[in-house]
Amino acid sequence: MSWAKEFVELDKALHDRNSFDSGEEELNDFIKTKAAKHMAAGISRTMLLPAVSPLPDSKYPICAFYSITPSSIKRETFPEALVKRLPHYPIPVFLIAQLAVHSEFHGNGLGKITLIKALEYLWEINAHMRAFAIIVDCLNDGAQAFYAKYDFELLCQNNGRTRMFLPMKTVGQLFG
Repeated sequence: MSWAKEFVELDKALHDRNSFDSGEEELNDFIKTKAAKHMAAGISRTMLLPAVSPLPDSKYPICAFYSITPSSIKRETFPEALVKRLPHYPIPVFLIAQLAVHSEFHGNGLGKITLIKALEYLWEINAHMRAFAIIVDCLNDGAQAFYAKYDFELLCQNNGRTRMFLPMKTVGQLFG
């Protein structure tokens, strides 16, 4: 299986969600049972990288995906050096709620490609709806190490997970 050139929005009629396996049950369950419902409810948007060739049922396997949503966090959550410059109300951020790569592609750089595409997409949205940073809640230590490699900084603990952030200013240096 090889991946297509462009990320596209999840479409239940076109994309085979059931064959996706990242090796993490929580991520598999999200794409199989929650992503489309969240999109229909206006909660988040899931973008995916389909395979080049369809399965016998004409649906395309999913090679990787990310799900994003707007959010806000308390200003006091940020490091003290940043808090001084922030207003005294919740700070708008973008949340990369889910990001996963099919286990067949682990170790091939597709995680990096998926993260870059998510950051690029959020940078484009930022031109129309501003956010101070992009945040992620790490599923495990491996995810934390992955995001740290791309300059995400530790922020806090959130629901038992390590929350990390990347200032939008940094994203602007990549795509601005």
